[in-house]
Amino acid sequence: MSDRFMIYGATGYTGKLIARTAKAQGLNPLLAGRNEARLKSIAAQHGFEYQAISLDDPDALDAGLAQADAVLHIAGPFSQTSKPMVDACLRTGTHYLDITGEIDVFEACARRDEEAKKAGVMLMPGVGFDVVPSDCLAAHMKARLPDASELTLGISGLGRMSHGTAKTGIESIGKGTRIRRDGRIVTARKTPRREIDFGKGAKPAIAVGWGDVSTAWHSTHIPDITVYFESNPQFEQMAKMGRIARWVMARGSIQRALKKRIGLQPEGPSDAERRQGYSILFGEAVNAQGEHVQSRLSTPEGYTLTAMTSLEIVGRVLAGEAKSGFQTPSSVFGPDFIASFEGCAYRDMDG
Repeated sequence: MSDRFMIYGATGYTGKLIARTAKAQGLNPLLAGRNEARLKSIAAQHGFEYQAISLDDPDALDAGLAQADAVLHIAGPFSQTSKPMVDACLRTGTHYLDITGEIDVFEACARRDEEAKKAGVMLMPGVGFDVVPSDCLAAHMKARLPDASELTLGISGLGRMSHGTAKTGIESIGKGTRIRRDGRIVTARKTPRREIDFGKGAKPAIAVGWGDVSTAWHSTHIPDITVYFESNPQFEQMAKMGRIARWVMARGSIQRALKKRIGLQPEGPSDAERRQGYSILFGEAVNAQGEHVQSRLSTPEGYTLTAMTSLEIVGRVLAGEAKSGFQTPSSVFGPDFIASFEGCAYRDMDG
């Protein structure tokens, strides 16, 4: 192997942003993906090498990964693309990083912990906005209240979604609202709601099946975890869906129609929107005695932060900071990792 990494899935909105950021940082990744024409165009813009590789071709995938120490896997939906890439990484001894926010992908990678340790490979899904800031915040709350039995995370300031993120959201409609109770991931009978102060007064918030329902437990072992988004009309509509409506919306024909509509929308936020955007994350930890602590974490806009955190983690892995097995960002780099990025800062509040 050489001290090099692969970006797989460089032709989508996030992939193009990360490739552009990598060029600005003086990095030289190998671009890979399924569409050769699009890859060629992006590679030519930045002077990068590229290879068209199908995830359905294990031999070609292994040959491509043999040229890299790590892969930054960006091709979604990760529910379909993660397993073949992880399989290949374990065969070739390549560290696996991705930007998923899908609970099932995190859990699938966690189940391969021992396999990854034997291969000397780190599996770290979620190295972007999903879930670096919220995972570090979860670990920060655990450090503030070590005997916490309940963790609440809240996220505000999500802007325009990329096509890939929106399509992943469409795929999750049929799964209901997932939370963690007594250490187990369960589907809530009724979508939890509460008010959260993200810094400008209490705002209504709705529980969502965000990736931290998986990762925050692996990072903290707090048994009860709920993740909320600040409410908006789209989340309200989702929350009001009954089981039958979710079942209907999860059917193949409906899914295809919804995804087709997404394809007609802008690919993602503009550079101006990203520059103006920001997010506020809220954390609350409570113990069995009712003691509680609260913190907020401010960050840049989500896609901007994804490019920052994913490439920083790649750099650290190439520098030898990888830890074999399934890992979360905070389990390897600590809760203060997120605070090392420009525009990111914690604010602790009295309970």
